Amino acid sequence: MDLGLKERVALVSGGSRGIGRAIARALAAEGCRVAICARTQAEVEKAADEIRAATGSEVVPFTVDLTHRSATQRFADGALEAFGRIDVLVNNVGGNLRKPFEETTDEDWDELLELNLLASLRLTRCVLPVMKRSGYGSIIFVSSVWGREAGGPGMSIYHTTKTAVISAAKVLALELAPVGIRVNSVAPGSIRFPGGSWDRRARDDPDKVAKFVADNMPLGRFGSAEEVAALVAFLASERASLITGACIPADGGQGKSMI
Repeated sequence: MDLGLKERVALVSGGSRGIGRAIARALAAEGCRVAICARTQAEVEKAADEIRAATGSEVVPFTVDLTHRSATQRFADGALEAFGRIDVLVNNVGGNLRKPFEETTDEDWDELLELNLLASLRLTRCVLPVMKRSGYGSIIFVSSVWGREAGGPGMSIYHTTKTAVISAAKVLALELAPVGIRVNSVAPGSIRFPGGSWDRRARDDPDKVAKFVADNMPLGRFGSAEEVAALVAFLASERASLITGACIPADGGQGKSMI
């Protein structure tokens, strides 16, 4: 299926590894010109080189820390200068901090709110004027299965921020529909990729992880970053032209939510 993304311009935050890199590669494979960002210069440049080599598409790396407020504008402005337009934004940057709620501090909450929510909202504000001028845009927020339902003790900050991502995307979808901009979120389940947390756990304690998979993953396996990326590429495209305000899980049945 041709997704109709050829020559579109896509921004992917947190694009140097894992799900973000897979998303950038999937979009580039569909013919998008892609801007990616990450905190570490060597990693983001290596990812850009690999995606260019694999897809033949133009990929521009930016070394920025999106938790610094001025960095979001630098990323958006740099991509606009490089490509002259912005059609797709994938807000993928994020992280986790596990700790019993009573032990959490204001600094802990500030750190994860910036990383998982506020950085993405600021970047979205930065690209909106460009998208509005063209009358077209697709914005995708990467949330989590644990933004849709409870996952257990010690995850109060992660749950709160990932739920807020879904909520914000829904409201933005309603606000921006009249100007031709679609906004959706995706909710990955437990995804294993090289260097990721599940990969480390599986190598450190394979028996424990095998039991987790048996107990929690109906398909009998972890998801892959490429499977999440395929969903994001579809949502970015005109093939998903009627989809806005949705949160779509990519969790292999791991989630139990009815909505």
